[in-house]
Amino acid sequence: MQLLNYTLGDILEKWAFETPVSEFIVYPDRNLQFTYKQFNERVDQLAKGLIYIGIQPKDKVGVWANNIPDWTTLMFATAKIGAILVTINTNYKLVELEYLLKNSDINTLFMVDGYRDSDYVKMVTELVPELKSHARGTLKSKRFPKLKNVAVIGQQKHRGMYSTAELILLGSHIDDIELESAKISLSCHDVTMMIYTSGTTGFPKGVMLSHHNILNNGYSVGECMKYSANERLLVCVPLFHSFGNVLGICAIVTHGATLVFTEDYEPLMVFAAIQKEKCTAIYGVPTMFIDELNHPMFDMFDLNSLRTGIMAGDVCPIETVKSVMTKMHVKDLIIVYGLTETSPGMTATRAHNSAETRATTVGFELPNIEVKIVNTKNGELCGVEEQGEICCRGYNIMKGYYNDPKATQNVIDSEGWLHSGDLAVKSEDGFYRITGRITDVIIRGGENIYPREIDNYLYQIPQIEAVEVVAVPSKKYGELVAAFIKIKVGEKLSEEEIIDFCRGKIAHFKIPKYVFFVDEFPTTASGKIQKYKLSKLAIELCEERGIKLI
Repeated sequence: MQLLNYTLGDILEKWAFETPVSEFIVYPDRNLQFTYKQFNERVDQLAKGLIYIGIQPKDKVGVWANNIPDWTTLMFATAKIGAILVTINTNYKLVELEYLLKNSDINTLFMVDGYRDSDYVKMVTELVPELKSHARGTLKSKRFPKLKNVAVIGQQKHRGMYSTAELILLGSHIDDIELESAKISLSCHDVTMMIYTSGTTGFPKGVMLSHHNILNNGYSVGECMKYSANERLLVCVPLFHSFGNVLGICAIVTHGATLVFTEDYEPLMVFAAIQKEKCTAIYGVPTMFIDELNHPMFDMFDLNSLRTGIMAGDVCPIETVKSVMTKMHVKDLIIVYGLTETSPGMTATRAHNSAETRATTVGFELPNIEVKIVNTKNGELCGVEEQGEICCRGYNIMKGYYNDPKATQNVIDSEGWLHSGDLAVKSEDGFYRITGRITDVIIRGGENIYPREIDNYLYQIPQIEAVEVVAVPSKKYGELVAAFIKIKVGEKLSEEEIIDFCRGKIAHFKIPKYVFFVDEFPTTASGKIQKYKLSKLAIELCEERGIKLI
């Protein structure tokens, strides 16, 4: 596959010129549509508004919002003027926002009024009290000296803050030639986006990604799904995550296809959008697909238009993969594996692979990307079925962590290989299988236990819908194994049955010491299960039930 050398602005303008009346963005619940031409014009107006308030190339522009229409407008508007979009997790609270504003050197913050139980305006005003006394465009914050502007996405008016509607109007005062001048100064290798990721340890780090990184990754993953200009992708995963903004927006814009959005994830909204817009593709983490399949109103909707999609973010039971392929008609479903630092795709299954392959592996290398597995102790290349750390090299490797060269050097070696921190094996026929995380290992009395291995084993029990294995501290052994299990609706299962299923089949030290049945798992905003919360919950449940931790 030949690599693309477009910027985000270039690729949008290509389709605005070649297919101006083709739909680019649709919000079915509010009857909102933008053709490529209409959207490009809106992007240009907002880009000129950003120039008007003084945003320069390389300035950081934060977006703190759910999947509203102007999230995407901002992504392209900042890209056209060389500014860097900083995506902010919608679940962040005051302390997390304060850290990110300082660490990223945000110049302008865009946000919605609030989200779920969070009042964003109140939080920002608490952190930046100067907003109450400074007119728009004159902000001087003692705590955040780099912060010059705050804007609310929408028509709302708040003291000291712009609105997007105002900025679009202000853009009319900027001559088109200024915007053109900004665009022609850009390179596809310039950083266009910063996504914060915490990995497993330490404070969150800003992953710097270029136009080249994200457009090529989106394009190649789209090719794995056989995307064409006729694709209509339902995006119900959050845009602040690379799953949404790269595998979603970039995969579609590189193919001249259509994005259909739900502002938030809700199964009924997903079903309704697919039916109304005849969507051909859908994305999600395994828990989202499981929720959809088990929804009591699932059979009321026509999902026959679906053909393909991505399941990513965690291990998935083979029965769920098969059900998505048959009951949801997503026969060309693929699995994608990677990290934010790899833009994010590193490997993927292909549409022609068997259901078993798609459920048990993460496929093989994407085009123009090298992948290898190395011994965690000596760095030597691992043999077939030998476990080691999975590493990656290619166009998709991040430009680095923002203002953190030491952390960057810790993950990208002198030969350009990014070390993922994930454990994997490679099969005889070239498929990769993720077996755990180096830092996820449970050490019981000197024995190394990888939770993913036990997860996969327990998924063979037909009554289990989802399982997560975590560590529980032990005075005697250091750590012990706990399994959190969600049972399928209408099924029954006991702790004794779980233990009996393991006894004599897997090593005794891998058998869960504690088994807990739950209705839901704690998850991040992007749907990933928070294992550290389960470890804490295990201790609490043991205390409640009078179970003495050994």
